[in-house]
Amino acid sequence: MDEIILIGSGGHARSCIDVIESESRFKIAGLIDNQSKKNNLHGYPVIGNDNDLSRLSKYYKFAFIAIGQIKSSEIRIKLFNTLKGFGYILPTLISPLAYVSNHSKIDEGTIIMHNAIVNSFANIGKNNIINTKALIEHDVQVGNHCHISTGAIVNGNCIIKDKVFVGSGSICKHNITINDNVIINAGKYVESNIEQNSFLK
Repeated sequence: MDEIILIGSGGHARSCIDVIESESRFKIAGLIDNQSKKNNLHGYPVIGNDNDLSRLSKYYKFAFIAIGQIKSSEIRIKLFNTLKGFGYILPTLISPLAYVSNHSKIDEGTIIMHNAIVNSFANIGKNNIINTKALIEHDVQVGNHCHISTGAIVNGNCIIKDKVFVGSGSICKHNITINDNVIINAGKYVESNIEQNSFLK
């Protein structure tokens, strides 16, 4: 079983660990965290901080960003680029409790959490979080560095561009486009296109 290191040791890391353990594809070698005072999380040791990533790349081929994305994606983007620069492979992680259509595509560094659904011909890009019980309907396009939060619904033929945050329980009407750098608060009904750099409160 290949070993993997996780970047982060907070709440989202706990959920990532649960998916990785359920999937049984990787053995978690340890966690990377700049600020944590913890020595371990769920029994997995904290083995360094961001300054150690270059050195650790000589020993570990796989890494995953286990830091959540609350609105801003900048930390996750920076880490994604850093890890790629050091030659790490960022796998796609899919909970065995999720449903992902064989006719969909999911790119590197993306996690599909428990009970999420990704339907036919959905195309999900890099470094995304498709969180617990989120629904990505048929023919949806999700760009890179997005977070589709818990219980959010993205209906058919929607286009979600890069660095978008869709809050918990939000619903995106079919056939709409949400442009780059949009933040949608929890529980919103989105019925029309949203221009880039917008904040839907």
